[in-house]
Amino acid sequence: MSKKVERESNAHRRDFLRSVGVVGIMAGIVSFPGTAPASDFHSGTTVTATSGVDTNKSRSAKTSQTAAALRDLWVGHIFWVRNVSIAIFNTNDAAMKAAEGQAVSNAQSIAATIEPFYGAAAKEMFFKLLAGHYGAVKAYLVSTASGDASAQANATQSLTLNAEEIATFLSKANPYIQKDALHSLLLAHGGHHLRQIQELKDRKYDAEAKTWEDMKDHIYQIADATADALAKQFAKEFS
Repeated sequence: MSKKVERESNAHRRDFLRSVGVVGIMAGIVSFPGTAPASDFHSGTTVTATSGVDTNKSRSAKTSQTAAALRDLWVGHIFWVRNVSIAIFNTNDAAMKAAEGQAVSNAQSIAATIEPFYGAAAKEMFFKLLAGHYGAVKAYLVSTASGDASAQANATQSLTLNAEEIATFLSKANPYIQKDALHSLLLAHGGHHLRQIQELKDRKYDAEAKTWEDMKDHIYQIADATADALAKQFAKEFS
């Protein structure tokens, strides 16, 4: 696929998302049988989380397009956070500021997609929670770069608490959400961030490449399952 065609395809997905007013709810809001919790965020810990959801061959066209749009948004999240990490380890302040600006813009875009269903106040709250997620990841990144173990522990605790806050917020928004399942997925997502940071610091690039693929696959599962949950909650919009 040419870059031009890919850009047009991605733009079409985002336009579709806006046109149907689909909620871009935070990762993993449905119940995932078989989800493995991430019990530890620290480096060296293997983090696994699988959705336990088979491909839904009966998905409507709108649901499939929504899943694709959500994939774009969430891959943007992990892409720009990774760029922030690389810039900090390379002590490139200009690159860090540019990547961080994109990370914040991406979070705003994700938060904005819930407004058609849950209103402006919910959008603002969701953005604050996403900002808290990014802030905790960045705090861990900065403390890893400086070798401050105490600050790493504090950042890990903040990330853990933020995961619970997001799970609580979103589990109240959708009857197809189970808080514990969502919390497990968010812990796994956070664990991927922290593992990636440690691998970038240690220049373990082959390992980090594998972590990136794990992060991406995890985000894809989350996006697809999220689209399915939304289709159940807002059946008329997806019919």
